[in-house]
Amino acid sequence: MKPETCHYHAGTCREPEWAQAFCFQSHYVYLANSSGIKVGITRGNQVPTRWIDQGAVQALPIFKVASRQISGLIEVIIARHISDKTSWQQMLKASPPRLNLPEIRDELLSICQTELAELSAKFAPEAIARIMDAETVEIDYPILQYPAKIKSLSFDKDSTISGKLQGIKGQYLIFDTGVINMRKFGGYEIMLLD
Repeated sequence: MKPETCHYHAGTCREPEWAQAFCFQSHYVYLANSSGIKVGITRGNQVPTRWIDQGAVQALPIFKVASRQISGLIEVIIARHISDKTSWQQMLKASPPRLNLPEIRDELLSICQTELAELSAKFAPEAIARIMDAETVEIDYPILQYPAKIKSLSFDKDSTISGKLQGIKGQYLIFDTGVINMRKFGGYEIMLLD
């Protein structure tokens, strides 16, 4: 479910215990540079794991909020001006140029000032906190060579995948024969051979 469409407050949540455990905890709204600039959200206990998982080379938290819904509402406002998606193909072709994330944050906060103020007025003062003193997190990945062309590999199509491992970025293993999203195959039993 999209976080901004949460209806817990209306009393219609199908899993209120789950919501209490996962939705009503600190979340961060962040900027990341994976295939270019994007906005994203994550639970507080997923920093920096979420950024690494999506292949970001840079990340900067810009808000700490009280719930998943609030993080989603802020993300929607900011996503009107920058992407909220990572292009996994672009992310795997090369490392994007480094960006000045604090400068981009300041520009976005200025552009979105009115909408963010209106949103903040709907919640308790402590529910939304801007983070202005965070430093950009820089992330490097062990990549010997980026692929010239992205060929997606899948255990569902071929039970044996072979090749020389050339790198790891986010959820992906990069081989000289293609790339595989290992997150997609969670729960599969695999065997590594020489």
